[in-house]
Amino acid sequence: MTAELQSEAAAQAHIVARALPFLRRYAGATIVVKYGGHAMGQDHLASEFGRDIALLKQVGINPVIVHGGGPQINAMLERLAIKSSFVDGLRVTDAAMVEVVEMVLAGTVNKQVASLINRAGALAVGISGKDGGLIRARKLRRTIRDPGSKIESVLDLGFVGEPAFIDTRVIHALTGAGLIPVIAPVGTGEDGETYNINADTAAGAIAGALNANRLLMLTDVPGVLDKSKTLLSDLSLPQIHALIADGTISGGMIPKVETCMEAVTQGVKGATILDGRVPHALLLELFTEGGIGTMIHK
Repeated sequence: MTAELQSEAAAQAHIVARALPFLRRYAGATIVVKYGGHAMGQDHLASEFGRDIALLKQVGINPVIVHGGGPQINAMLERLAIKSSFVDGLRVTDAAMVEVVEMVLAGTVNKQVASLINRAGALAVGISGKDGGLIRARKLRRTIRDPGSKIESVLDLGFVGEPAFIDTRVIHALTGAGLIPVIAPVGTGEDGETYNINADTAAGAIAGALNANRLLMLTDVPGVLDKSKTLLSDLSLPQIHALIADGTISGGMIPKVETCMEAVTQGVKGATILDGRVPHALLLELFTEGGIGTMIHK
């Protein structure tokens, strides 16, 4: 072995040795990962994601994947000349559109994500929240206030839902057989109707129902930033309430931290918002001291 190869091998051995305490910490743990954003759209990041999930399974962790697919839905709607609109980041979904949403999320995207993991050597199975009654949903309603009259009204978003109940039996059946569940965020209403569910919300509800060790939400930002744009690596629930009140946490970050807070309240030990554009973001978060994102805990 040349000196160069020996040095490289020593560096690799050092990395494995440093990771050992973290491997022990998460052995047998359930980790729910929300996958979406730019990490899903870039081929090299998508391939790395598949390999990282396969590695987690190989070292004794039980990953459960919940994926989004907004850009893919937009592309299909454009091809079909169907116009869509958004309210507070939620897609207004009529009966025709929910069929397209289900086709893209539970079909094309779901199987692509499962394939990424399968190609990396693990066994992933793509399902939707409708399979096995996994996600029982109810209609989501938003209250809006007219800025002039201050009169509040309820906005009907169509077939947009939120989880009412998570039946974890199908997930346990898959993980118990050594498989990795890859879940598309659509659910079934009490009358059998299909609901489009925000992927962040679905991931948080599933993590809470599984009493997962961690919820990792891959996003397009480093995490929660303070007013000087410095990453806040660790936040408790009272700290988050204060940051929302003073405007530090605002806009689209509010529903993300609220999802994390709800998951933690339901029993998840830690929920982290992290940048999915960083290569091997999952491994850096789980197997390094302090991680790379913002972890929310009680």
